[in-house]
Amino acid sequence: MTIRRGEDWGAAGPLAEGAPVAASDAELAALITASAGPAVLMTGGLGGAAGLGGESGLVGGDLCRTVAGPGDRARLHTAEARRLPIDVGTVALDGGEPRLFVAHVVAGARWRGPVVAAMNAQFAGRWDVAPRSHPNDGRLDVLEARLAAGDRWKAWRRLPLGTHVPHPGIAERRVAETVVELDRAVPVRIDGVPAERARRLAFRCLPDAWTIVI
Repeated sequence: MTIRRGEDWGAAGPLAEGAPVAASDAELAALITASAGPAVLMTGGLGGAAGLGGESGLVGGDLCRTVAGPGDRARLHTAEARRLPIDVGTVALDGGEPRLFVAHVVAGARWRGPVVAAMNAQFAGRWDVAPRSHPNDGRLDVLEARLAAGDRWKAWRRLPLGTHVPHPGIAERRVAETVVELDRAVPVRIDGVPAERARRLAFRCLPDAWTIVI
């Protein structure tokens, strides 16, 4: 069940014996994708309610930073470990099959044209992209930036501190699913890994899809 305002999140408990450990967002997404299979991603049936949820340790990446994970593998099998249910996202590029992500999808060039970010985590590298994002609220934070050159430079400088929003040139919304259509194809990165260029991005949040242990 996704978290509600004011509720405690997760519970103490070690990683299950033999469960895998991911050291990056992309590695965690690959583990979940392999466990779920493509049919589950197409139908959105991933999660405990469908009996397909699983667990893994997480010791690195932007999702780990968002949940204040210490990055300590030894801790995962001790009473100090904490178990956290998380949502995951899917993105379909230009009508293709959905691909899973755990932290973010960022589309666009740094200095030219629109930039779109769909965030399940708060951070993307050194940037604090979505300060209010929570990875277990049943929503993705989607930001669309259409900025003039001067405003774009100012926004990039403010990104590390999360002070780029609110801004009239950056639209923010929190959604369970949405489609973003751009005027032209732009570069896309899924959990930090380059994908093909695309102009139509269909996002969906799959709530309570997995459990991470930190």
